[in-house]
Amino acid sequence: MRSIYPPLKLLNRDTSILAFNERVLSLAQNPDYPLLERLRFLCIVSSNLDEFFEVRAAPHVDAMRDDVQKSAINVQTYQAISEAAHLLVNKQYQIFNTELMPALANHGVHLVSHGDRTPEQRRWVANYFETEVRPLLVPVALDPSHPFPLVANKSLNFIVLLGGNDAFGRANNIAIVKVPRVLPRLIKLPKNLSGKQQKFISLSSVIRAHLSSLFAGREVLNFSQFRVTRHSELSVDEEDVKNLRTALRKGLVQRNFGDAVRLEISHGCDEKLAKFLLQQFDLPKQSLYRVNGLVNLARLMQLADLAEGEDLKFKPFEPKISQQILPNQSFFTQLKQQDILIHQPYESFESVIDFLREAVYDPDVLSIQQTIYRTGSDPRMLKLLQEAVRRGKEVMAVVELKARFDEEANINWAEDLESVGAQVVYGIVGLKTHAKMLLVMRREGGQLKHYGHVSTGNYNPRTARLYTDVSMLTSDEQITRDMECLFRHIASQIKLPRMQKLLVAPFNLHRQMLAKIRSAELAAKAGNPACIILKMNALTDEALVKALVKAGRAGVGVDLIVRGACILPIDAPGLDGRIRVRSIVGRLLEHSRVFYFKIGQTENMWLSSADWMNRNMMRRVEIAWPIQDETNRARILQECCQMYLDDNHDAWLLNQDGTYLLSTRNTAKPKTNTVSHEQTLSAQLQLLKKYAN
Repeated sequence: MRSIYPPLKLLNRDTSILAFNERVLSLAQNPDYPLLERLRFLCIVSSNLDEFFEVRAAPHVDAMRDDVQKSAINVQTYQAISEAAHLLVNKQYQIFNTELMPALANHGVHLVSHGDRTPEQRRWVANYFETEVRPLLVPVALDPSHPFPLVANKSLNFIVLLGGNDAFGRANNIAIVKVPRVLPRLIKLPKNLSGKQQKFISLSSVIRAHLSSLFAGREVLNFSQFRVTRHSELSVDEEDVKNLRTALRKGLVQRNFGDAVRLEISHGCDEKLAKFLLQQFDLPKQSLYRVNGLVNLARLMQLADLAEGEDLKFKPFEPKISQQILPNQSFFTQLKQQDILIHQPYESFESVIDFLREAVYDPDVLSIQQTIYRTGSDPRMLKLLQEAVRRGKEVMAVVELKARFDEEANINWAEDLESVGAQVVYGIVGLKTHAKMLLVMRREGGQLKHYGHVSTGNYNPRTARLYTDVSMLTSDEQITRDMECLFRHIASQIKLPRMQKLLVAPFNLHRQMLAKIRSAELAAKAGNPACIILKMNALTDEALVKALVKAGRAGVGVDLIVRGACILPIDAPGLDGRIRVRSIVGRLLEHSRVFYFKIGQTENMWLSSADWMNRNMMRRVEIAWPIQDETNRARILQECCQMYLDDNHDAWLLNQDGTYLLSTRNTAKPKTNTVSHEQTLSAQLQLLKKYAN
């Protein structure tokens, strides 16, 4: 039957990503947040934009360069994305220069430029330059025998326009100064030069102040910092390599020199130098970003870390041990009675490490299997797995070497585990293993008993304090049996048997989610109540989006809590407000994935490692597991969904024109709200208070 509606016009994914970063940038202006935390969010936007250009920009730049008109990616889409990115960057520097730094100066934290330094400070900086910086700088004057150097991705550089002639009487007038990455980008002045203030200087300002001394006998006519961003997706043909780890190590070196996609320069850079750089990197003019300040604000994260002042930072929050965990009692004993939920970061990730530690030192544990995607720099889990091997246990680690920008760390983990005799596998050819699983096999009464941990987030103790995630410890026989089968499938690549409770991508997760949406649609058409609540990081899978729109048109109430990119147009004909989209952007990074369906009186809920993106559904090994206990389901529904639907403090609502508006500025009350708009409710703040008590 033909649809009565026109073809669905989806929102643009890339502009949606940039819109998310606008929401993050708004936190840098939040007067309720301490100043250094506001600066931290400003730096996060810079880091996010780096990754956006490294991963998403290359096809658009190619389309602009080749004047592509008739394609999904064309000149017009690049111009729209470029305009949005330029506006975002300009706003970022405006906030930095006119709001944050003056406010920090009022609190005694200064980034001191050369012009504002006292004579004593200038002498100290000059000595620092001579002893620490100059020996590592090697200016390159360009001529036929000194061509434009190969500039690494995101490295700091200076381009200099020189007057006069060189030592051989030649008028080569352009030089490049590459700044070594080993040098700190921010230096704190000694207390005797700062008084009661905290004063910092940037490395770029140190070099700027002494640039002319690098070119004795020449006049520096103009100069600029510059920084090029390059396409950084590693491309490795897994079918054609004998050793993925070796191939990735080689690829990591090449990543720094991929095709250029963005050029950042100082706002006062000479126009001729700017055009020269664009030509060298073969970039269209839209890829040029003139910035009023440091060309890499992400490096100012050091200022947020180094500066002191309790009133300038968030009051530390100490996660609680889950109330479901009984002190001084074995996890294995407790899990025979009930599943244990851990809602991070409100509840401590340390319980997961404690569970692994107990398994390592328990003589009845025979085997430990774990997936490793992003682990961070905390070595405790690595050391525990190594200790398990030394104690004679079978240890298998599924290490995802292709975890973007964590490849080197994961390679090191793999090598460290192999060095003590652990079995290390790298997943399945063509797929990333993104599922978060830890499986323990224990001998009990002559039989093997399985215990498992599954999570929406990574085994990373640091981000477990910053990201919201939900994980579960369980001894459920069907879930742990499914985990065992999945680990065996990943290692041996034998056919995956029929899963009893887990949904697994790329096999049945996508299909089952489509089926649940379809069931809700049919129920609504039959006049029965049906609602869907989904919480995730991104919604960009077209089939799932179209299924949700069909369900909404049939009368299903759909609430989407999507932190980042969302391509679903809520103004599609026939929806009549039945689909609502909100993004929660606050102190913590929302990372949990919750899929809730209520059809009639029947409730189903899954937690998952997967966002609703095509890559997660089709090109990754992902899991979703059911929450069967009614108490746990009600708790997750309240803490991860309903509180967020009631949020009118940190929530941004997707409007019919595709833009987002902060809920406190939106006069239209969302249909799902159960609270008065006179009350200001923040889900994150409520949960922080709840778990602080």
